[in-house]
Amino acid sequence: MEMKPLLPPVVVNGVTIDPGRIAAEAQNHPAPKGKPGHAWRAAARALAVRELLLQEARARGIAAEPAELAPGQWETEDEAAIRALLEREIRPASAERAALAAHYAAHPEQFRAPSLFEAAHILFAAAPDDAEARAEARARAETVLAELRAEPRRFAELAARYSACSSKAAGGVLGQLTSGDTVPEFEAVLATMEEGALALAETRYGLHVIRLDARARGEVLPFEVVLPQLRHAHDKAAWLRASRDYVDGLIAGAEISGVAFQRDGGA
Repeated sequence: MEMKPLLPPVVVNGVTIDPGRIAAEAQNHPAPKGKPGHAWRAAARALAVRELLLQEARARGIAAEPAELAPGQWETEDEAAIRALLEREIRPASAERAALAAHYAAHPEQFRAPSLFEAAHILFAAAPDDAEARAEARARAETVLAELRAEPRRFAELAARYSACSSKAAGGVLGQLTSGDTVPEFEAVLATMEEGALALAETRYGLHVIRLDARARGEVLPFEVVLPQLRHAHDKAAWLRASRDYVDGLIAGAEISGVAFQRDGGA
């Protein structure tokens, strides 16, 4: 008795996509635990779109020389043809200065320069996957935090005694910090603190008792300074929308079996 294949063949305008290619491509698509079919379907859709684009490039007689993507790394001929097709066919809407200015005016916090902080901390180290060590570190940090709220002048003494960070030699002082100098979890707590305040923060490194000594909030950057950033973000989003619409049009006019697409071409 002949067994039916577990997954249907994927056919794009009469061209069957090799199941081995779909299985290999599936490795590039994360799937929820216990749902390997999700990755397979995402891979099948990606390869079906690729096949559609190649068919369209051939139908239009489009070819291109492979470009060098990185030193010693070149596009394949198929990748070059797809790139040339998209460059020719996709015409994203250009950015209008007035619209960019309106977005800037409506969202000033998006264009604020990074704030500067002067802070000190005492680190009680604990691995993120060690629940027992994390609980112990929290208990010790809370005890020290309570001591410091009663006697703030003991910060340097307690940092030197307990901190697992090399800053203990300087009384826990970290100096001037800006965005990216510490992990996001630490920065998020700093951003909520008032000058002179103490707080507890939990990060991937453990528990921190933090003291914020000073803060200089970044100013909103002038429109002309952020205009290139605004144009780049607009152009990228516009190109993605236009390319999605273009692919959706190809899908709507194609005969595809073995995998389904949503109306917008999404997964």
